[in-house]
Amino acid sequence: MAALPLAGIRVLDLSNFLAAPMAAMFLADFGAEVVKIEQPGSGDEMRLWGNNKNGVGLYFKVINRNKKSVTLDLRTPFGRDAALRLARESDLVLENYRPGTLEKWGLGYDALSAGNPALVLVRVSGFGQTGPNSHRPGFGTLAEAYAGFAHINGEAKGPPLLPGFGLADSTTGLMAAFLAMVALKGREANGGRGQVVDLAIYETLFTLLGPQVINFDQLGLVQQRDGSRLPFTAPRNTYRTRDKRWVSMAGSAQSIFVRVLAALEVPQLVEDPRFADNRARLVNAIALDVELQKAFERFDLDEIMRRFEAAGAAVAPVNDIAQILADPHVLARGDVTTLEDAELGGPLRMQNVAGKLSATPGTVRWAGPRVGEHNREILIGRLGLDAAAVRAAGIDLPS
Repeated sequence: MAALPLAGIRVLDLSNFLAAPMAAMFLADFGAEVVKIEQPGSGDEMRLWGNNKNGVGLYFKVINRNKKSVTLDLRTPFGRDAALRLARESDLVLENYRPGTLEKWGLGYDALSAGNPALVLVRVSGFGQTGPNSHRPGFGTLAEAYAGFAHINGEAKGPPLLPGFGLADSTTGLMAAFLAMVALKGREANGGRGQVVDLAIYETLFTLLGPQVINFDQLGLVQQRDGSRLPFTAPRNTYRTRDKRWVSMAGSAQSIFVRVLAALEVPQLVEDPRFADNRARLVNAIALDVELQKAFERFDLDEIMRRFEAAGAAVAPVNDIAQILADPHVLARGDVTTLEDAELGGPLRMQNVAGKLSATPGTVRWAGPRVGEHNREILIGRLGLDAAAVRAAGIDLPS
């Protein structure tokens, strides 16, 4: 196996739940050694999130893959001191507590970096470390509303809708991993010193929501809910086929729109002045969707896919997870990986590392570990702590 590009980077993951742990997952996928700190006994509360098999939380297995689990109570002198010792030999610390919490425990950046000035601390919180809302509790669901996503998501006459997965947390995880790498690289321009990264959960989603700021600033426009339509291109929607399947389609370029009409055997629509170009189609998007829906429901999904491929037009089936896991393209790309997991007693599948590096690809080496599975390796083997003292602190030492 090729060398992993982040091998040698040590990450201390003090975070829990989703956003910051996902950032640590991305780093671990490419070889960073991630030591995840969990509460003794119960562990990260994410172990209780969502579905479980025989009491084992399944989503935890994904988000905390490739990590080592160590249990410490950071509110105690023993836990604080052990965390400080781990920070001294780490490149990066990730945390997502409410602002001021680490400082209350004696684990602020000054303390964490006292013996390691090259340390980078990535702080993820609902509203950031500064500003009038910084003291407020915050998590992904609130961020999806606060950043403006829920306002534009849903049908025009319906209520604002939240996403069906942790959108704000997941996008924050991506951004936190990116900023962590920027800050690590930034040590070269900062005399070898580390720094603090302050990321609010709502900020990444706010950035990704398109041209809303400039449209409002320059034109006074406020984007409203409009189902699956977009305010800058038409057509763009989902359409039902004759066999009651659904497809997703967008005619973002004029050439694509013409090919779509040819595939659906309605080329005359391009001659309709209402649909002549993208700006005309935006004005008449509802009428266009009515015509396209009539055309789509004349064909079964398989025939739609054949026709669009032959015409060089773009379309995709609306897949559920069972269909994705059986899709030949997904399988050929290696987008799903299979692992053996002792805790679950057999193989499990999860999403593979996203993106293909030609020389140093990432890899999923193991699923999320048992609570405290690596206590002995890290606390005794690396830090040299006394086993009796570890046990006296209420920490198990698996053999």
